[in-house]
Amino acid sequence: MKKKPEERENGYKFLTALMRPIFRFYYRPEIIGAEKIPTDGAVVIAGNHKHILDQCITIAATKRVIHYMAKKEYFDGMFAWFFKAAGCISVDRGNNDTSCIRSAMKVLKKDGAIGIFPEGTRNRTDEFLLDFKPGAVALAKKTDAYIVPFGLTGDYKFRTKNLTIRYGEPFKADGMTVAQANQRLQSEVEKLMRTSIEEEKRKEA
Repeated sequence: MKKKPEERENGYKFLTALMRPIFRFYYRPEIIGAEKIPTDGAVVIAGNHKHILDQCITIAATKRVIHYMAKKEYFDGMFAWFFKAAGCISVDRGNNDTSCIRSAMKVLKKDGAIGIFPEGTRNRTDEFLLDFKPGAVALAKKTDAYIVPFGLTGDYKFRTKNLTIRYGEPFKADGMTVAQANQRLQSEVEKLMRTSIEEEKRKEA
């Protein structure tokens, strides 16, 4: 029987065990605050999206199995096998896709971890951040999951010196509307990004 995304953990563990040291050697990412990712329990890890490899930094930062939400097109190309084996959840952005929400909720209800980029796509604009879509906080609110914000800055270049991911304090959407929680998430991500940018400027001064 074909496994569902939320059941594909062995493939993830095998692939990421190979990927982590290669990724760390090639890009030398600075990972700050990884200890803030809970080691167990339901969690939604969410932040900005600038490059196709963004999910690899969080994968390198924690040994938890992270089921990433990925656009459907990734499951049709030459790397489809990778996204399937890694337990990614296909998202059809052109339609009202409810199957991906069901899969993500199953992961969270089993105390798993979901990775989401609330901007919905890679930011190729001059805007610092695109407006966050509310799906990440809505999932967390429905499943009582923690939300861990992150801000990602820098360049994907060989042995780069400025690729940085910075994780913020986990929080829950309790007592907030989805809109309020979404605004808090976006504000936290922006703050984390600006902190990393300011620190990089100080290093260069």
